[in-house]
Amino acid sequence: MSEEFPVGQDAVTFGGSAEAIRHHYDIGNDFYQLWLDESLTYSCAAWSGREGETLEAAQRAKIDFHLDNVALPKGGALLDIGCGWGALISRALERSGISRAVGLTLSQQQAQFLASIADPRITIRVENWAEHQPTSEYDGIISIGAFEHFADPRQSTEERIAVYHGFFKRCYDWLAPGGSLSLQTIIYGNMDARDASGFITSEIFPNAELPRPYEIFQASDRLFNVVSYRNDGIDYAITCEVWLKNLRRRKAEAIDIVGKEVFQRYERYLMLSSTGFRLGRIGLARLKLQSVKKPHGRLG
Repeated sequence: MSEEFPVGQDAVTFGGSAEAIRHHYDIGNDFYQLWLDESLTYSCAAWSGREGETLEAAQRAKIDFHLDNVALPKGGALLDIGCGWGALISRALERSGISRAVGLTLSQQQAQFLASIADPRITIRVENWAEHQPTSEYDGIISIGAFEHFADPRQSTEERIAVYHGFFKRCYDWLAPGGSLSLQTIIYGNMDARDASGFITSEIFPNAELPRPYEIFQASDRLFNVVSYRNDGIDYAITCEVWLKNLRRRKAEAIDIVGKEVFQRYERYLMLSSTGFRLGRIGLARLKLQSVKKPHGRLG
């Protein structure tokens, strides 16, 4: 990638590479519509194990899990960091009766897709969390599948933790007293970063780096209490396998849209990812973090 890596103070607030995000997510909405569920939810689903369970139902269960974590009050405000194509925001407006939802994305394709939703309660911004300047506090913050893009492989452990701490500090400042952050991210499991697939780190998710669980706990310490933590790596293995099946079923259409090389790249990526989750080389962390902000705390 040609984008320069920030150093010094800028590295502390590095919120992800827009160029790297667009490399992956801006291949085209039509391509993703072939193999994701109808809501275009591109993150790990929550599978119950019930016979005949659909991808749509499992994705809805995942979204509801995170909405339950933040327990938005009626008329409240939500921030979705890494909002994708808006499935979580749409569900929150439908289910929670909130008055305001802000979504952050670095993908131009996703932003263009969301621009077609004519709802005055929704604001979509093409920016990362390090650039975000809210006008008022949020009652809940959710971030699904974005945390993996916040740091850079060239950073030291200390630099990564500084970036993560910067993220948690901003979320702390933005939340109303007692508010919660619900976080979902891929994590390193029983492998080291040097053992990661070169194909995935260069061809699929360039300039991305997975956290280790202790880095999340250390970076959020004294800002949030970790109310719950779970590793649902098998859920992600199943999700990748369903996506792969869908992609292969629509192979001819996919090749018409993006070409044979891109089809084969995604086929390989989904196969490798499923294997990684099943072997525990990577995992899927889901956390509920409760702000320790006192009632007199104010937006920083």
